[in-house]
Amino acid sequence: MPLFPNTPVEKMTEPYHRRWWALLVLCLSLLIVVMANTSLVVAAPDMTKALGLSSSDLQWVIDGYTVPYAALMLVLGAIGDKYSRRGALVLGLLIFAGGSVMGGLVDETNLVITARAIMGVGAAIVMPATLSLLVAIFPRAERAKAITAWSATSGLAIAAGPLAAGWLLESHAWGSTFLMNVPVAVLGVVGALLLVPPSKAEGMGRIDYVGGLLSMVSVGSLVYATIEGPHFGWGVGPITAAVVAGVGLLAFVAWELKHPNPMLNVRKFTERPFSGSMMAVLFFFFGTFGSIYYSTQFLQFVLGYDALDTGIRLLPLAGAVFVGAAVTGKLAPKLGVKIMVGTGMVIGTVGVFLLTRIETGSTYTDFLTPLLLLGFAIGLSLSPATDTIMGSFPEDELGVGGGANDTALELGCALGIAILGSLLATSYKDKLTDLVGGHLPAAAMDTAKDSVGGGIAVAEQVAKNPQGGAEQAQTLLGAVHESFAHAIAHTSLIGGIIMAAGTLIVVAVLPGRKHTTKHGEEDVAAATEEQSETVDA
Repeated sequence: MPLFPNTPVEKMTEPYHRRWWALLVLCLSLLIVVMANTSLVVAAPDMTKALGLSSSDLQWVIDGYTVPYAALMLVLGAIGDKYSRRGALVLGLLIFAGGSVMGGLVDETNLVITARAIMGVGAAIVMPATLSLLVAIFPRAERAKAITAWSATSGLAIAAGPLAAGWLLESHAWGSTFLMNVPVAVLGVVGALLLVPPSKAEGMGRIDYVGGLLSMVSVGSLVYATIEGPHFGWGVGPITAAVVAGVGLLAFVAWELKHPNPMLNVRKFTERPFSGSMMAVLFFFFGTFGSIYYSTQFLQFVLGYDALDTGIRLLPLAGAVFVGAAVTGKLAPKLGVKIMVGTGMVIGTVGVFLLTRIETGSTYTDFLTPLLLLGFAIGLSLSPATDTIMGSFPEDELGVGGGANDTALELGCALGIAILGSLLATSYKDKLTDLVGGHLPAAAMDTAKDSVGGGIAVAEQVAKNPQGGAEQAQTLLGAVHESFAHAIAHTSLIGGIIMAAGTLIVVAVLPGRKHTTKHGEEDVAAATEEQSETVDA
């Protein structure tokens, strides 16, 4: 048995015998690229203090990762298909590790944002490579189980990121939350070379680079506009980006429709299983990531938990993801994609609506049930939706399929954090103005309205000021807490309504169990045949 697997998957006459070890490497690689986003949630307060970040700076430290991540996945997935999926995984991990080293060592805001962007490029290579390799390595009869493990890893990262970052921040500076990625990335590279076989598309034609460029411009401009506009005002930049995104999308569709070998066959969106599953991923992560984002802030800023305590209190969400994944693994083959995805979205919507009960006196217990529901919903619905999306692509387009799935996922996360975050900020600002407007100097009021962290900082300054005192500071702190609780309840109402509307759309679009595309019938037949051969053996 050779130390390094050199036989391409496409030339193997039987399933790769170390495929479950390869899956472990793929899930480990996925884990760190998702954790890079979630860990920053608890590291943000330390970074803000150390670097003197403004609200705009912090937003771009977070989203400097998101823009290239979302914009590049489709085209980089296609390049991985063409040349080497394993090579793409290794290259992506190395770029990601390089960005992490840079982010952990620099101490200037623009350099941190640049490091995050480099990490985003690496993640955009890694993410579709993990999914395309998974589908290439596993026979059809085992793919659903493997994709369930892949999906559960995404949910685990939501809790693992804050937990790992919180543990490091107990005794290390914020840079450690970047550097923790490096050993894991190196382990992923070694594991990929030792356990993951090479794979690439056979007979793939020339890459549609024009379509790839149009997709990058469209998605990148859309993400930029949704981040910049709601948070900082619809000036020339965000409006221009929105127009570019719209025009670019139309140009992309027109180009792909006439191209003989398109980057993404947009006619797939007329197939109900594919389009319904894509919308499910987008709507689902819009609501769940936005909700987790501001729930974490409440735990830290209002309830006073430190980074480690916050990470620990997100662990039930990770446990619920695994329970949901186990349930969907048992029931999806019997009940079908529509029921599992629809049920998961309903449960997730209920979880978001439960956050409308948050008020000033709320405790962690009030967040526990919503977190459990959101985690269970992720485990229940993500795997069937992803399996359906990947099943819509032929073997020579698996990287593109992974890129499409992951773009929907990341776009949903970005839109959820941007739009719901903007609603949260506006609601908080308006409520705080109603409660304490006119009682603070203009500069202090502006700082307090900027964010809940700013409001707490102003209250601390009032307590130290002889003209203020502890009583006035406590009054202001109470107003800040009340305003933020009100903002969470109001934002969760809007988010829940959007999730409910998305659920209705997805359920209407996804076909029933008896309706499958020709491609889907072939997949089912092939899977059944493989299962029969396994039994006979």
